[in-house]
Amino acid sequence: MSTKIQPISVDEIESILILDRLCFGGLWSIDSYRRELTNDNSHFLGILVDKTLEPELNGLIGFGCFWAILDEAHITLLGIHPQYQRQGLGQLLLIALLDKARTIEMARATLEVRASNQGAIDLYEKYRFQIVGRRKKYYQDNDEDGVIMWRGGLQHPGNAPDRIDRWQSG
Repeated sequence: MSTKIQPISVDEIESILILDRLCFGGLWSIDSYRRELTNDNSHFLGILVDKTLEPELNGLIGFGCFWAILDEAHITLLGIHPQYQRQGLGQLLLIALLDKARTIEMARATLEVRASNQGAIDLYEKYRFQIVGRRKKYYQDNDEDGVIMWRGGLQHPGNAPDRIDRWQSG
């Protein structure tokens, strides 16, 4: 399957809403996505496949977003269509988000993840995110705690774009 990662725009909002429902059960509203997609401090990337594979989604099978706050990339979303999970696409999208953060001179990255989402926690730890705290009852749909994860070193020379394993731990 051929995929590409690219910035996505407000033109893709219907596909984003469908994918949001599939990945997160309707986490954000259309207005929230519209704000994110038009905000200069918000960086939104999508994973696309041939539109004939996912016509309802215009080929969009994953998306991720971070906010640039001072010198920190706060990753707010990372979702992959359930049929395409466990194929390394979340990993590719995370790398793309970190690469984008590096190119706009972010020094570190942070995110929150459900405490029960061990697969995501493992992925983030693979890319040197560390658990630094918990937000009690952060997820309102079931009062689940959020795990706060953080990593620095985005501008470290070892993270230069020519290194394929630049974001992973040794």
